[in-house]
Amino acid sequence: MRQIICTLMSLVFAISSFSQSSIIKKYLKADSLLSANNTNEAYKIYKEIHPQIDKTDTLYNYVVWYYIGATAQLEKEAGIKEDYTNSLKFGLEALKLIQENKEYFDETFAEREPWMIKNIIVAYFGLGQISEAKKYKDLLYKGYKDKTLPKGIDSYFNFDFFKIDNKNIWGYEWYPELPDDRFSSSFTKVVYYVYSTNSDGTDNQQLYRFHVLMFHQDSKDTKFDYLLERQEDTNDATISGSYYKYTYKKDIDYKKLKEDIKEIVLANLQPDTRRTTPKRK
Repeated sequence: MRQIICTLMSLVFAISSFSQSSIIKKYLKADSLLSANNTNEAYKIYKEIHPQIDKTDTLYNYVVWYYIGATAQLEKEAGIKEDYTNSLKFGLEALKLIQENKEYFDETFAEREPWMIKNIIVAYFGLGQISEAKKYKDLLYKGYKDKTLPKGIDSYFNFDFFKIDNKNIWGYEWYPELPDDRFSSSFTKVVYYVYSTNSDGTDNQQLYRFHVLMFHQDSKDTKFDYLLERQEDTNDATISGSYYKYTYKKDIDYKKLKEDIKEIVLANLQPDTRRTTPKRK
């Protein structure tokens, strides 16, 4: 009986060793693929071996780190192509991995969570699913309120991205809410930045931007809270002007706003007013 037990234990150990050796070989292959910028194939291997590794194994953290990195890269590549179905799929997968593994890494690792939430928001906006995007926006607003957001996403966040012709258009939102006193200061809630592009589709130069700007009038007397303004910087001044046709309530209709931006850019509509503000020297 003792001999049978020893034989079985040896067999289990051999199988375990073989399995571990196979996982290491696959990990090294994935690492090689990642170094060769073959992110998609590397991602497939990390996804395969991740559930096979014990969390106490020293290899586990390495696999998780690169698995998330590959997934995030695929999310980014899909997003820049406006393939928001795949961008969302990879974004949700990466977020789940980050949330499940925060305890095994330092706080720098945990700081990746709000950035991935931001990417998921962009994907939902790209798919026109504004109500789903708001669920994730609420998570960022909670982080802002609790002062837990990392630098770079603690004052504003990117929530939208799309292309028109040879232009990249990025939507950003600021956390502070519309003040009750409409004469207290200038206040912008959302900015859409319009960039020219390089040959590879990346941003080149900022051409101009659209501000969803607080309208300076008593909130009791006006039928809207925000007015759309275009701003463009030159070397010496900022040239700005308002579009009185494009107005918004406190609870911004984001679908309307996006369609308004598209309409203006496509038709190259100019503002109804024009102001030149010299820059301080």
